Amino acid sequence: MGNSPDTPLPRKRIVVRLLYTILFAIILDVAKMIIQLITLFQFIYLLIAKQYSEPARKFANRLSAYTYRVMRYMTLNDNLRPFPFQEFPPEMEPPVEKASFE
Repeated sequence: MGNSPDTPLPRKRIVVRLLYTILFAIILDVAKMIIQLITLFQFIYLLIAKQYSEPARKFANRLSAYTYRVMRYMTLNDNLRPFPFQEFPPEMEPPVEKASFE
């Protein structure tokens, strides 16, 4: 927000950031639940089809990048509000070519 550590922040801006942080805490809980459901789906799919679902894998990877952005915002390490205020983030790292079960 461009303020140095010595400059006092207006309380209104702190409260607004707090309200956004509460909103993103709720969103983070929902995202965590979605990741857990995707994980469960992947293993059920894997047991049945003997291969993983590439679309679910890619979406989970992007959702992981999103949760990282949310946590950075919530912990005051980033000032850009995540999706829906910005574009949904791309993958931070590509998935491994093939998951190993050894």
